[in-house]
Amino acid sequence: MAGKQLNVLTTLDQAKTQWYHFMAIVIAGMGFFTDAYDLFCISLVSKLLGRLYYTEPNSPNPGSLPPNVSAAVNGVALCGTLAGQLFFGWLGDKLGRKSVYGFTLILMVLCSIASGLSFGHTAKGVIATLCFFRFWLGFGIGGDYPLSATIMSEYANKRTRGAFIAAVFAMQGFGILFGAIVALVVSAGFRNSYPAPSYQDNPAASLVPEADYVWRIILMFGTIPAALTYYWRMKMPETARYTALIARNAKQAAADMSKVLNAEIVEDADRAERDAAGAGNEWGLFSPQFVRRHGLHLLATTSTWFLLDIAFYSQNLFQKDIFSKVGWIPPAKTMNAVEEVFRIARAQALIALCGTIPGYWFTVGFIDIVGRFGIQLMGFFMMTVFMLGLAVPYHHWTTAGHHTGFVVMYGFTFFFANFGPNSTTFIVPAEIFPARLRSTCHGISAAAGKAGAIIGAFGFLYAAQDPHKPEAGYSPGIGIRNALFVLAGTNFLGMIMTLLVPESKGLSLEEISKETVDDEEAA
Repeated sequence: MAGKQLNVLTTLDQAKTQWYHFMAIVIAGMGFFTDAYDLFCISLVSKLLGRLYYTEPNSPNPGSLPPNVSAAVNGVALCGTLAGQLFFGWLGDKLGRKSVYGFTLILMVLCSIASGLSFGHTAKGVIATLCFFRFWLGFGIGGDYPLSATIMSEYANKRTRGAFIAAVFAMQGFGILFGAIVALVVSAGFRNSYPAPSYQDNPAASLVPEADYVWRIILMFGTIPAALTYYWRMKMPETARYTALIARNAKQAAADMSKVLNAEIVEDADRAERDAAGAGNEWGLFSPQFVRRHGLHLLATTSTWFLLDIAFYSQNLFQKDIFSKVGWIPPAKTMNAVEEVFRIARAQALIALCGTIPGYWFTVGFIDIVGRFGIQLMGFFMMTVFMLGLAVPYHHWTTAGHHTGFVVMYGFTFFFANFGPNSTTFIVPAEIFPARLRSTCHGISAAAGKAGAIIGAFGFLYAAQDPHKPEAGYSPGIGIRNALFVLAGTNFLGMIMTLLVPESKGLSLEEISKETVDDEEAA
């Protein structure tokens, strides 16, 4: 039979929006700010790495990362993120959200510094060291996904919970923008301090020795926001839902939340213990009960996140290549090494400002009005439309005079990714599963997304190669136009799988997950 909800959880669900909500958003959100910075800043410097370590003397074009090296540099952090999401998601349900939360941040800070200090006497040594530390950086980032989402969902009230979780995730947009700004400032500073001719004018002089510091500074800068929030993360109390429903100490949960809310919360310890041990509160992830209640939900959250990230990470990590193909960034040989970093960063900053960040905050504004299901369905549909809008007249967009139109259309795909499934796939898994499996299921869903991101990062690199004139070291691909058609197809499949996603707007977490009812009542 259904158990009455605990006083502390009812109080949290009905609490007015107040200062502690905003503190939680900032503390959890700065983790995502750092995550986005660390994951996407590599795309700003990968062309510089190619020039530094793979330039051939007397070559007509500056050096570029070989295919296998480029795939490793761009994708290794995503592999670490996938592993971290599974591991820390499971650990968050076993040891508590707060205790695991601090460890992921320490790992991110240390590995971000180590990435910038990558050493070696040869190009192979530097790249191998960089990939090693970026894997473990990704591992720490992976833990932030399930833990931040779960903490925010369990702190929030049910009326504005979607907006609060979306606001945490929206910090990704500022992280991407901050990465572009840091790259702009650093590259501009080095460009002015160490002027150099373009590669075609003087290949040797176009790459000043000091350029090796540029990528290292950019990679290490991500430690600053992460380190600043460590103290506040450790001051946050454990979430009431973990303490009351998993640790089964409702009295401690009430005491913690009384301090946070500045209100007296009284909990009947005997009744709380009976409720915690009541119906539907024992089965695990691999049980028949879970499959009956949440099997389709887990299929929906994993498949939609997987399909979304194939497109989203393809776009993000390789937008520099797309901009070069359509002529928005000049040919590499017409610039020196540091100038190229500046141009790539400027393009990424414009896309972030005009498409990425507005999309995130549209979700924050409308998620608790329109609902998760509606925004996700609309986002996938519009991404499909704009991908087709890029792909069908692709040759038109690549001719002189139409490049700006291409960039505008490309920016709209980012807008509707973020005012759509890139936000909702993060929010929904933090709401629809029971407390004792919430972090684990969010980690599984997020890991499925990163599997899609890995396919996007590795696959797009090869698929987008020109079928007639691939870049040096690459085999012929299907070309950017056909790759865009493939991405449109994945977005359409995401729209179909969204039909399995339940709506959680306006319900308490216990109502959504049917955590306090038995199997017959749940059915």
